[in-house]
Amino acid sequence: MAKPAVDGLQRNLAGRDIELLRLSASSQVGGQIALRYGVRAVPTLIVFDPQGQPALQQVGRVDADDVLALLATYD
Repeated sequence: MAKPAVDGLQRNLAGRDIELLRLSASSQVGGQIALRYGVRAVPTLIVFDPQGQPALQQVGRVDADDVLALLATYD
């Protein structure tokens, strides 16, 4: 289940200038975002680089260590 891992990421990112946004693929906006980025399965986590380009995509199990390591390269 991705929720506990994403909750942990959210706690780790608190106070940093990083926004974590959760979307439901069944909502209008979430569905549009899913189409735009080719999301085919739920859960999917996409990390964007500072230029707004997808830098990491994880489907299924979220590996918080990989996400945090990537984000550390942007500090």
